Amino acid sequence: MRARVVKIGNSQGIRIPKPILEQTGIMEDVELEVEKNQIIIRSISNPRAGWDLAFKTMAKNDDDVLMHGTENISNSWDEEEWQW
Repeated sequence: MRARVVKIGNSQGIRIPKPILEQTGIMEDVELEVEKNQIIIRSISNPRAGWDLAFKTMAKNDDDVLMHGTENISNSWDEEEWQW
């Protein structure tokens, strides 16, 4: 597919057809990279996506308590490898 480079303010850009965006999953922000005279466009994944809901679910299920001080979480590594 061909696209024309157009002036956008002080920059230039291309219009990416909706089917291509849908096919790649690109919806908002992207990462741009130049490699061997080619422009690589990648969608930016959010590694913390869904954390908010997960934390709310943990709190709702009383599964968000601190382990420190509430139970013994030591293991053999603590005794064999760690130098106090």
